[in-house]
Amino acid sequence: MAIEPGHAVDLSGAMVLAPTTPADWLVVGPVAIPIVTGAILLMARHETRLHASLAVVGLLATLLCNIGLLARVLDQGPLVMTMGRWLPPFGISFAADALGASLALVATLVAVVCAFFATADIGAVGRRYGFYPFMMLMMAGVGGSFLTGDIFNLYVWFEVFLISSFGLLVLGSQHRQLDGATKYAILNLVGTTLFLTATALLYGTFGTLNMADIARKADGVRESAPLTTLAVLYLLAFGMKAAAFPVNFWLPASYHTPRIVTAALFGGVLTKVGIYALLRTLVMLFPPELELLSGLIAWIAAATMVIGIMGALAQTDLRRVLGFVVISGVGVMLAGLALGTSEGLAGTVFYAFHSMIVMTALYLLAGVMNGLGGSYSLSKLSGLYATNPLVAAFALLLILAAAGLPPASGLWPKVMLVRASLDSGQPWLAFAILATGLLTTLALGRVFILAIWRPRVAAGPKVPASPLLGYVALTALSLPVVVMGLYPDPIIAVAERAADAILNAPAYIGTVFPEGAAQ
Repeated sequence: MAIEPGHAVDLSGAMVLAPTTPADWLVVGPVAIPIVTGAILLMARHETRLHASLAVVGLLATLLCNIGLLARVLDQGPLVMTMGRWLPPFGISFAADALGASLALVATLVAVVCAFFATADIGAVGRRYGFYPFMMLMMAGVGGSFLTGDIFNLYVWFEVFLISSFGLLVLGSQHRQLDGATKYAILNLVGTTLFLTATALLYGTFGTLNMADIARKADGVRESAPLTTLAVLYLLAFGMKAAAFPVNFWLPASYHTPRIVTAALFGGVLTKVGIYALLRTLVMLFPPELELLSGLIAWIAAATMVIGIMGALAQTDLRRVLGFVVISGVGVMLAGLALGTSEGLAGTVFYAFHSMIVMTALYLLAGVMNGLGGSYSLSKLSGLYATNPLVAAFALLLILAAAGLPPASGLWPKVMLVRASLDSGQPWLAFAILATGLLTTLALGRVFILAIWRPRVAAGPKVPASPLLGYVALTALSLPVVVMGLYPDPIIAVAERAADAILNAPAYIGTVFPEGAAQ
């Protein structure tokens, strides 16, 4: 419709007219910096010797941005920016609350350590075929997933990190890598199809994909809309992304195939994005439907815990052992989702922090052990305590952490989840968490006895490695494991703020839709 010349148009109902403050740009920094760094790496494709340094610098800048973002969110509440200065739901929103900002920070921390370790693990061929650009693109997708305020763009960021992770998985083009990548791609395509189907149904129901807009409209359509169907579809789609039972078979078929630094990044970060998506959709958008499905999710959690760790007990390849430990940890996090209480959700968030760091460290430890012993096979690895006592010390600490034993970080989230289970009248779920801890001790204790404590037996030829870089990386990850174990109060406080962020939907909605925003 034409506007008469000189006629004033009031844009205040649709656009942000005030200037954007520099601090507000923090919310897009964790996505923009990795993308820009990845583009620079592509432009410097003929100077691959510079890739490692550029990637580490880019990730350190992203880490600093995440620290600033989390500090601002904890101080002032959720931070929202909508692209093009449009007010939601007209524009695409980025929304950082305590949950998304804290997970993005921990994910970037482990990525920095992995990029540093990769300087020894990734050779000239890997750099030439794009390891660091793929890594930066993957971290952009992870950061976007944690910080987006729009369901469809959550799907977009999932695709960004899945495509880049596929590139990392096939890097090297060995037969086992191609086999693992095929399984990874096909089964994740199924999950992606479910995700997109659910999102199409969601848009048809609400006419919007902004999460805050959906949350404020849900009560008005609950009687007539298929919200339970939507919740089930998202549970299945994100459960597959998180590797929850019974849709977890893609993970142990693929995570043992890439370079160990790639497996470390995958094992530490990717399944947590699936857990985050479940928390965001089921707890914040569909709380009554979550209550209806809580019993089913509790059984899924217990099955994922127990079957995952039983799979670890049956393996003889160290990388396969760790893949099943990742799955078991997913079950522990699902237990908090099933409980749906403030303490249960805070326990899940704390466990996600812990698992990101510990699983990354365990995979990097496996890489160091392979470099020193010449194999990932538990039948060939032996005698590492006699020759490398520092490796034994790292292994003991990380095994205690993964099992949930003091003085490491895994103790406190399990205490929170066990207590929440008992308070909710589900002692069997508490028993499953404790039993999983015992079985984890047995599975990883077996690794310690065979690979480290057992007297040295004949082994295959050693492969080139840089133990010094490995020790530095393991030290960088072990320090927060010890600090979280000995002084958990600040982490518990952040986890509680994160849980409150998704339980208190009106506060989130009020931040995205301030007074005067279009309805």
